[in-house]
Amino acid sequence: MATADLFEKITHLTNASKDANHIHVIIDSDTGIPDRTAAILGLGPDPTSELILAAKRLENAGADILLMPCNTAHYFYPAVQAATKCPILHMLRLTAEEIKSRGNIKVALLATDGTIKTGIYSKLFDENGIDYMLPNASEQRLVMSLIYDGVKADNEDYYDVEPIKKALENMRGRGADAFVLGCTELPIAFEDYELDFPTVDPTKVLAKNAVIAAGYELRPGK
Repeated sequence: MATADLFEKITHLTNASKDANHIHVIIDSDTGIPDRTAAILGLGPDPTSELILAAKRLENAGADILLMPCNTAHYFYPAVQAATKCPILHMLRLTAEEIKSRGNIKVALLATDGTIKTGIYSKLFDENGIDYMLPNASEQRLVMSLIYDGVKADNEDYYDVEPIKKALENMRGRGADAFVLGCTELPIAFEDYELDFPTVDPTKVLAKNAVIAAGYELRPGK
């Protein structure tokens, strides 16, 4: 779903009046890549070799620019980038730059345990002078449930969103101006479960930068 969300956003953001005006997009939706969070937490196999194979497949298929619609996978970014001639847009770095451009706001990072543990976002926030907070332990468990028990399990009809709503409201009460949807399942969750909170969507940030990097124009107003 995260890959589909990125592809849809690229399509909607491209200033095109017909099919032929859109970007040629090649997708390698490989469900066999080991879980990135499990690997970082020492609970599963290292996905690096499979990520590199995916990059190579796309390169050999004719891709000029690569995108990784997984925040946690960016922990393995250096090894994957070193293995391909194609530039890989760094979604997390681009997101930090987007937040910085919005001015003096405080963000709350919503992400997997793996992404939180790596400190990738925290480092980028510090480098860009961004004020941020992390969920507390109980809030983080709710974020993980939203990702895995909600979106990944395709559990739209029966997932109870009231606990995560309360957690988000609590973080707002502690000063969060916006939530960084630092897992690519989260933009889907916020839309499907109608979580009406101010956000920064890294998937959309990546899509916008992909359109520009490919040499196309953004749709006016986007």
